[in-house]
Order: sequence, then structure tokens, then C-alpha cells
Amino acid sequence: MIRFLIFSVLALSGGACFGQTAVIDASGREIRPPAKVERVYAAGPPASLLVFAIAPDKLVGWTRAMRDNEAPFFPDRYARLPELGRLTGRGNTANVEVVLNAKAELIVDVGSTGATLASLASQVQEQTRIPYGLFDGRIESTPGTLRALGRLMGNEREAEGLAAWYENELKEARRRVAGVKEHPLVYYGRSASGLQTGGKGSINVEVLEVLGARNAAAGARPGLVTVSFEQVILWDPEIILTTDPNYWKSVWTDARWRAVKAVAAKRVYLSPHLPFGWFDFPPGANRLLGLWWTGKLLYPQAFRDVDLRAKTAEFHRLFYHREPTAAQLDALLGEPGVLPH
Repeated sequence: MIRFLIFSVLALSGGACFGQTAVIDASGREIRPPAKVERVYAAGPPASLLVFAIAPDKLVGWTRAMRDNEAPFFPDRYARLPELGRLTGRGNTANVEVVLNAKAELIVDVGSTGATLASLASQVQEQTRIPYGLFDGRIESTPGTLRALGRLMGNEREAEGLAAWYENELKEARRRVAGVKEHPLVYYGRSASGLQTGGKGSINVEVLEVLGARNAAAGARPGLVTVSFEQVILWDPEIILTTDPNYWKSVWTDARWRAVKAVAAKRVYLSPHLPFGWFDFPPGANRLLGLWWTGKLLYPQAFRDVDLRAKTAEFHRLFYHREPTAAQLDALLGEPGVLPH
């Protein structure tokens, strides 16, 4: 009878006595990791960044191997982690076999949390028997996502430190725009043509929405959209932001773009993009730097005393585990198009 009661208690506790902590992910699914998690597979780039920030030794590999110009921003042993591909999103290249070969004990994804992705997570979890958590990738949700990942990974202290710092940074950025009365009309020109952009609610233009700027493409459908050049002319944005160096260069030589107010006023800016983009690419925690960069461009008075070099150094130290050198900071902020001249 006593033996039966012991087994009953174990069953009812769901293994809690072995140190497992259940976490409800952003899709409402209960995720119960092993008692000790040492190897984590990140299903996409935003998840890779957060797992690495919390516990770099637990990330089993990058979605895409570090390129030569990206690797110097990370400690060498982490920059050399293998390329495993992505399970979700555009251009997914990994599969269940890759996950199993990586000997992962936990799978996490950060970004959209809709029904399709939740179904995929459940399917992969059933096939691999590896817990798979899905978490919100929005800027405002990042502190909560960090805390949830910390609980799953067994790194609550590290995650809490990052989450609290991130919250304070967001609070400060919001404080600076709270009293702003005039918000510029901004167009985000994505891709080499500059004609891909993000409609209202798109995670790719979330920096604009957090700062209260007016997105020229707000009337387009949610998500990424391709628009015509004529449509951009009609919108006539005051400022253009891009993540593509090729587009930034071509906009000054392509006669068609001269009719756009932002081009005529020389207010087209290129987001820093190493080792990850500041405004987008990927749409992850890295966009915190994009808030400070974009804020200084759109609201120079409200952000006039923000030291971008100091902000960049601190973020890199906390999230990439290596503070950039003075030369690296010079290159990031001195690239043509990054800041007004």
C-alpha cells in the first residue's frame, strides 16, 4: 500500500520532485523540461540570440554559421559553433533528424506564436520527445520571454538580470518619446530594391511602432509586403530607413527616388547590421539598439544626450558576451548612411 502511494504521488506531481519546472509558453502549451538542461536547440535566429545571452554554453549551434565579419563580435569558442539551420520561418533548412543529431534536451522558438507555429511545435515535440517551447518575440514581450526561457533552461538568475536591464531600457526609451507631439512619416525600405516593407503590426517595423513614429505603409496588410515605386511616391515619406547597404547606395543614383521627400532632403539612413541588424534581421532582442538609433534620427532633441557608443558596448557585453573594441564601434557607427553628416 505504501509503495502504491509513493508511485501515485510521483505520478500526480508530474515529476516535480526531480526538479522539473513546467512553463506555459506563449501558445498556451505546458512545457516541462528535463530536471537539468545542458543542450538547447534554437529554432530560429531570435531564439538563438536569447538562449546565447542567457547561457552561451547551452546553445548547441547557430541557425546560420557566423560569417567572417560577424564572428569577431563574439568570443571565439562561440563564434565557431556549428550551423544547424532553422526549423521555422522563411527558408527553414533544418528537420527532426538535425535536432536529434544535435542531442538537444530542449527546443525553443521566439517570434510569432500563431496556431500554425504552435501546431508545428507540438508535432516536432511528439516526433522527437524533446520539449518545444514557443515564445513571443515582440520587443515589449522580450523581458517576459527572457524570464520564461530562464526558467526552462535552469538559468533564472542570469535571465532575470537581462530582463530587468531590458525593461529599464524600454522604459527610458518610452519616456523620451512620451512628450513628443510631432511624429515623422517613415518608410522602411527592405531588400536591395527598397520596395519590400512592413505593414501595420509587422514585427519588422515594430521599432517604429514602439517609438510612435508614423509608418508610411501602415495602410498595407500586416506582415511583409512588396509595394510599387509609385506607391512610395504617393506616400512621400519624410525619412527612409533601410537595412540593405545596396539599396542605400542605389537610392542616390536612381533618378526615380529623387522625387521622394526623404531622398531630396538626404534623410535616408542605413541601420547598423553587425553582428545582427539593429532595426530588423533578425527581428529579435537586437532591436533594442534599433530603438536608440532610430530615436536619435527621428527625435534628435528627445534623444540628443543618448550615447550610442555606450549603449552599443553595454548591449554587446550583456547579450553577445564580448564588449566591442573602439575600432569596432567606429566601424559600426561610422559606416556611410548610419548617422547624419
